[in-house]
Amino acid sequence: QVQLVESGGGWVQAGGSLRLSCVVSGGAFSRYSMAWFRQAPGQEREFVAAISWNGNTATNADSVKGQFIVSRDNAKNTVYLQKDSLEPEDTAVYYCAADSRALDIPTQRSDRYDYWGQGTQVAVSF
Repeated sequence: QVQLVESGGGWVQAGGSLRLSCVVSGGAFSRYSMAWFRQAPGQEREFVAAISWNGNTATNADSVKGQFIVSRDNAKNTVYLQKDSLEPEDTAVYYCAADSRALDIPTQRSDRYDYWGQGTQVAVSF
């Protein structure tokens, strides 16, 4: 059974930094494309960033282009999401997701991801 567990959320002062982690167990992590999504209160879940199975390709959603850094450590079965200069608009529940297809270019489509974490809440305010 594949499990994804996010951590690193909490309250952050606006202008501060974010570093989320997602540990994957029970599956072939090194063959998974990994992604981060987020869902703000009252809004649809949206794609944030993704990284290919080998770490060679990382993408951001157009709406947050260049703001988020996604990385992975296959030795630790972990994927990370980082952002500096957080804004209140970044307040959301952040989810990591795994696509069992070893894609060189990870998809932004949430329906293509097979496994999901339970989410970690990030709250940003002044």
